[in-house]
Amino acid sequence: MVRLKARTDGIEGIGAVEIRGLPCNALRMRPDRIVLGEVRCPEALDLLQALNTGHSECLSTIYANSPTDGLGRLASLVMPTGIGLPHDAVRTQIGSALDVVVQVERTPTGTREVDAVVEVFDGETARPLWCGG
Repeated sequence: MVRLKARTDGIEGIGAVEIRGLPCNALRMRPDRIVLGEVRCPEALDLLQALNTGHSECLSTIYANSPTDGLGRLASLVMPTGIGLPHDAVRTQIGSALDVVVQVERTPTGTREVDAVVEVFDGETARPLWCGG
């Protein structure tokens, strides 16, 4: 197992490792699987590109109110990366890349429980496979 972390410049003013470069560097190592902590910025595009180029063993988190909101949030994180992909193309990539979305909620006692599992179809549509309650 190899862990990669982003960091700022050192005292010398060099040595920064940008978070966006981590997924690309991980892919160069030909991993069996990739676990990406939280998707919040431009690394969302790199994650989608990795998943759409044959690296299907991947796990990541994104914060949203529902699985469908999570798909929309992922699309909105990819859009400002500056590559000019149309919204429909981003949704198509999400639909091709993701199989399932698992929503976890914190209970009043502080534990986390699976609340929903949905199957992703086209990047916007998700079919419930299991709902807690």
